[in-house]
Amino acid sequence: MLAVHFGAGNIGRGFIGQLLHKAGYEICFVDVNEEMINELNDKKTYSVMLADRTQEKTSITNVRGINSLKDPQEVAKVIAQADLVTTAVGPTILPKIAKLIADGIIERVESSDKALNIIACENMIGGSTFLRDEVYLNMTLSQQKKTEQSVSFPDAAVDRIVPIQSHEDKLLVAVEPFYEWVIDQSKMIGEVPVINGVTYVDDLLPYIERKLFTVNTGHAATAYLGNFYGYETIKEAISDKNIRNIVSSVLDETGKLLVKKYNFDPVEHNTYIQKIIARFENEYISDEVSRVARSPIRKLGANDRFIKPLRELMEFGITPKYLVKAIATALFYKNKDDNEAIELQSFLQNHTVEELLVKYSELSEYKELIHLIIDEYNQLERDLLVH
Repeated sequence: MLAVHFGAGNIGRGFIGQLLHKAGYEICFVDVNEEMINELNDKKTYSVMLADRTQEKTSITNVRGINSLKDPQEVAKVIAQADLVTTAVGPTILPKIAKLIADGIIERVESSDKALNIIACENMIGGSTFLRDEVYLNMTLSQQKKTEQSVSFPDAAVDRIVPIQSHEDKLLVAVEPFYEWVIDQSKMIGEVPVINGVTYVDDLLPYIERKLFTVNTGHAATAYLGNFYGYETIKEAISDKNIRNIVSSVLDETGKLLVKKYNFDPVEHNTYIQKIIARFENEYISDEVSRVARSPIRKLGANDRFIKPLRELMEFGITPKYLVKAIATALFYKNKDDNEAIELQSFLQNHTVEELLVKYSELSEYKELIHLIIDEYNQLERDLLVH
């Protein structure tokens, strides 16, 4: 069995690649990082190490790589042969790989009607659906219709913390023990792949939003609060009792929303929250605040981890306090190496917080929320002056 995976970075190798290997797949990684692709082709194997006290290592074998910049035709060829295609490249890169995937599908459906599932394993809602739409932009209408007969793009929710890291062995990747990969089985075509560690469900949205409003909201809140109070790592930030209490309160607010929307068991969900916070405290993961806080414009988007639960809580008649505080601290995030952080701060120099929230968070119809965030922002600004 052949799996083609776009993204030979830490998440691709340490999470998706590991599970595909355990399921018996040969893995062909596709990436633009020439050094990584050369290493994979030279060694044909790499190690995944657990970031815990055991530091247990697993060897991932039967792997190879293709540099998509140098050899796009080879990428099309392997997609034509693949049993499964997955991605872990980041939401902004999906449109950039769409033509490669489209070319591979076009070549495939000309000679075969064998079923193929293409799964985007990204931190976004509807990642595979988004990828499908981008792929279809690179096809004629007749090619799209032919593709629909044998190729599907089931959405997925993924969760594993894989921090930025550096090892003498370029292929070695350290990952936290916890992981979750949930796939919408109702959108799959052909035989469902047997992958130990994957949960197949018929309704993905509750799992996507549970992860987005707990893991992603909590992680980002920890990062922005950590940045505001001068910490460099997530572990340092969550070890601050004040930050931990705020993050716990944020997740209590989003938890109330999830329980109301999806009838999650409140006790079980609280256990899930505590497990998530414990992950942030993992002393074996030195995750940089700057990594988790990056791309603040995307994170402050209307349908992302902060604004969507904020709006929906108000619609349920619940006025959030701590979620507002987390959003306000995000507006103070500065990073000269992050284009979105630069854009956000540049906008704030010439515009009000209200204008920012209307432009980037689409909150024009939520005046009460805007004023709550402005009040919190002004209070934080006063705190900075005091300190």
